[in-house]
Amino acid sequence: MPKILQLDRHVADLIAAGEVVERPASAAKELMENALDAGATKVTVEIQNGGMTYLRVTDNGCGIAPEDAETAFLRHATSKLRTKEDLAAIGTLGFRGEALAAIAAVSKIDLLTKTAQGEGISLRLEAGKVLDKSPAGCPEGTTIVVRELFYNTPARLKFLKRDTVEAARVAGEVQRQALAHPEVSFRLIRDGEPLLKTAGNGDLHGAIYQVYGRQLAADMVPVESQWENLSLSGFVTKPTATRGNRGCQQFFVNGRPVLSKLMTAALEEAYANQMMTGRFPSCVLRLTLPNSAVDVNVHPAKTEVKFSNERAVFDCVRYGVMAALRRDPARPELKLPQARAAAVQSAAAAPAAAPRAAAASAGKAAEPRGSAAAGQALLETLRAVPPAHPAVARAMEDAPAAGEAVLRQPVLTPGSGRSETAIPAFVPPRPAAPQSRSAAARQPSAPPEALSQPAPPAQPAPEAAEPEQTALELPRVQPYRVVGEVLDTYILIEQDGAVLFLDKHAAHERILFEKLRKSQEPVMAQVLLSPMAASLSREEAAAVLERAELLEEYGYQVEDFGDGTVLLRQIPADLPESEAEAALQALAQALLEGHSRDPKSLRDALLHTIACKAAIKGGWHTSPEEREHLVREVMERDDIRCCPHGRPVLLKLTKNQLERQFGRA
Repeated sequence: MPKILQLDRHVADLIAAGEVVERPASAAKELMENALDAGATKVTVEIQNGGMTYLRVTDNGCGIAPEDAETAFLRHATSKLRTKEDLAAIGTLGFRGEALAAIAAVSKIDLLTKTAQGEGISLRLEAGKVLDKSPAGCPEGTTIVVRELFYNTPARLKFLKRDTVEAARVAGEVQRQALAHPEVSFRLIRDGEPLLKTAGNGDLHGAIYQVYGRQLAADMVPVESQWENLSLSGFVTKPTATRGNRGCQQFFVNGRPVLSKLMTAALEEAYANQMMTGRFPSCVLRLTLPNSAVDVNVHPAKTEVKFSNERAVFDCVRYGVMAALRRDPARPELKLPQARAAAVQSAAAAPAAAPRAAAASAGKAAEPRGSAAAGQALLETLRAVPPAHPAVARAMEDAPAAGEAVLRQPVLTPGSGRSETAIPAFVPPRPAAPQSRSAAARQPSAPPEALSQPAPPAQPAPEAAEPEQTALELPRVQPYRVVGEVLDTYILIEQDGAVLFLDKHAAHERILFEKLRKSQEPVMAQVLLSPMAASLSREEAAAVLERAELLEEYGYQVEDFGDGTVLLRQIPADLPESEAEAALQALAQALLEGHSRDPKSLRDALLHTIACKAAIKGGWHTSPEEREHLVREVMERDDIRCCPHGRPVLLKLTKNQLERQFGRA
């Protein structure tokens, strides 16, 4: 066995530096954390050639005293720890005393620093050795310039990427620190060009706008949550604004950017049944908890942490995000390409500007263009459905409980000699009335002549048994009008100057899923007159037969028929017989994937399948009564926003969007 020798100090420093400083971004991160620990409110990061040849970090913090300047570059030299007890509650971003020593060991460093009371000092180091120290005039704070990173470790230098890649990673570190500390103004300069500048006014949403841009900031909703001794704040994206990767998920624990599988799992669990498969939410979430409840000393780069109570952290993130998503009332809007007509119009209109101005001054109105006329025609078509008859409106005012029965009565169209059924505006939810909605809906329709007579006076309502309930202010829904259905798939609704497109399959699927999930009783089943044979793979058949008791709770009764085939003796009552086999195959796949899942997730997967197969399909014709009932369910409830697979139920097309497409705006 070779003789055991102690490594040379320089070699040991190079090995230690490799754990802390992997690339220029690592050095920038450590220097920015030191600046934040020093109380800086402004931090400027400047790089050249991706930070490999030049990296400068300037701050306006408290600075370093002249007598401590050399000591700061020694290993395990720090101002943030004094005793071993301090390790139990670390409240600073840096604490090991390795950052400056590690960076100095593999680069050439220039230091300029000054405290409020002391004089400025200049220090120059190479490979960790001090070459020059002298007084210097400089503003309060610290400036560190790192040159020729890894010049003495070519093995690490050859693994660095192109300048653009390394510069992007430095930018990513600056962005994370800017989001973690919106009260600090960060500035990034690359090769002499400014890339990022944050206001430093403490506004997190403004920092998100400056870091990620307008669109992502607009798609986010605020999060505020308290859970035991934990506090969660920040922003998350709406379920309709997810991405194909987790690149925009940012988590911060006590102001420290971290990578946490626990928090990631909690975030995505909050989006369960609202997000499409293969999509991921974006977030900027800041978790605050006692320093003693988190261990930050589990990774050399301090990017991973360990919580003393992981369940509390998981619940805080999960339920905080779920509450934020429920509070968001907005509906997703259609994403239409910007019409190019406006640019073409302005270019073509320039030569004829004077004649048009003269015509306008003479009071001559210009004829509408074809696209504008088409836009006006479309808007008029959407409003072509006759409004509710005045007698209907009066009856609804006099007897709101019986309003819905009147809505179904025929209306005599003037001049036509025939009666039509008016599609009324939506009646907002109201306090309890002496007659229930279902009873009102069962009232017989009156003859057409009845509507021409004055509405009878409403009977006085009996006193409510519980006055405190009748005094409740129920949420009101803005009036809407069901226009019709297109392509036997989408229901058109007009509301508040916009057109809503409702996907009837997605809406019905979500309604059924919520009904099944909230029910505490087993799913109602229907017994088949003759058993149905369902073909499965051997693995799927084994999974189904193994969980036969579980499937029976959801309406299925299965028996082994051999060779991967199972017999169905009963199926869920809401499920068409033609969909029974396909639904069982999907359930079998969910069971195969669900061995490592928790029971709640497995139950949701089973209910997904049942709801999807039992729901109205796109392309099926639905009667006006069915459409109105489906629309009422969606508009009156705030939990019907997307199907269990994450597809939106409603999309909104505003009047302004439509007019832009036709060149009217």
